[in-house]
Amino acid sequence: MQIVHFGHSCVLVETDGARLLFDPGAFSTGFETQRDLDAVLITHQHFDHIDSEKLPALLEANPGAQLVTDPGTAATVEKLGLASRTAQPGDAFEIGGTAVNVVGGQHATIHADIPVVPNVGFVIGHGAFYHPGDSFFVPDQRIDVLGLPTGAPWLKAGEAVDYLRAVAPRIAVPIHEAVLAKPELHYGLFTNLAPDGTEVRVLPRAEPVRL
Repeated sequence: MQIVHFGHSCVLVETDGARLLFDPGAFSTGFETQRDLDAVLITHQHFDHIDSEKLPALLEANPGAQLVTDPGTAATVEKLGLASRTAQPGDAFEIGGTAVNVVGGQHATIHADIPVVPNVGFVIGHGAFYHPGDSFFVPDQRIDVLGLPTGAPWLKAGEAVDYLRAVAPRIAVPIHEAVLAKPELHYGLFTNLAPDGTEVRVLPRAEPVRL
């Protein structure tokens, strides 16, 4: 499996059979040049996870790509005139021979006065990679590589560490970091406090890395 991080929550995962792009949002750069995608998967409706201006052109340039979204994003893609599949927690399907399991269901709480929106996590290859979106949902599957949320209005560093320990992946890849001026502070915290057997590996921007 190979992974490319385009900043914030946008990640390209390449398996033996599929090229899967997750959460191409407004804080991410470089994803719009990707071709031969098999799917674009959106965890939830917030603009930093779905760039409504760039998404139509991305899908036009990748006519073979499925668009898979959470229930809350369905209205957005409908307004854009895009065909999509709505993924519900508990769904299981394959893309290019790669298993996709849908987990979670709700975005983490930002504040009591802000309504909680739907959020789905995607477990790829029966645990080879997990993108939780904006949530702390711990899946039943053993996770090899975790996309670890790093900074957000709904998150503090200690919660991210507790989540890292709860999932206990072989490798944690920090994502959702664009709101931090110096994400290295969080990266160091993760490294020092990670559970035994977990490596924290920060990916270079827009460069493929085999994990």
